[in-house]
Amino acid sequence: MIRIELARMLDHSVLKPEATEHDVRAGADIVRAWQIGFYCVQPCWVELAARALTGTEAKIVSVVGFPHGCERSDAKANAAALAVADGAAEIDMVQNFGALKSGHTAAVAADIAAVVRAALGIPVKVILETAALTDDEKRLACRLACDAGAAFVKTSTGFHPSGGATIADVRLMRAVVGPHIGVKASGGIRNLADAHAMLDAGANRIGTSASAAILAALDE
Repeated sequence: MIRIELARMLDHSVLKPEATEHDVRAGADIVRAWQIGFYCVQPCWVELAARALTGTEAKIVSVVGFPHGCERSDAKANAAALAVADGAAEIDMVQNFGALKSGHTAAVAADIAAVVRAALGIPVKVILETAALTDDEKRLACRLACDAGAAFVKTSTGFHPSGGATIADVRLMRAVVGPHIGVKASGGIRNLADAHAMLDAGANRIGTSASAAILAALDE
């Protein structure tokens, strides 16, 4: 794989709550320099990130309900609408995985659908937080996301104490959603070998804060 192809599959992420304006601008500089396809930031930084990347092909991604997924659906939907207005071209929402684990599948589906509607046609990725789920719950979450109109399912926030993306989870998710829904691997992907392993397992998007190191390794 040539570098530009991989760069376009990356969501470079600056999501730590302590990230400063300087950190967000530095992330935008990485995205610009390496021609990365997507830049994922917290909602409060969407407008700044969009301005910083004016003139590039990079798309801004905003997280919603991050990292716990516990907000009310109307709050998530409003957050998504505000992010779109600020310049987000994709939304990464955290499903209410506590509700999923409680068996409240209709509520989980409605939560996702509310964000999909509020996003006004831009792609919505649903973060499952796979480290908190059983395999059966992961399969159910994938089906609910697809039925609710999500464009992608995503492994992890990267903030759960039990871990992030695994090859097994990416394979499971791809098997459930089939070839027409995206799978984003995120959480703990820090080098080129990790990225290749996730792509080989069926991911077609990689979320990482180590984009520059991953892409530089292709030149070595």
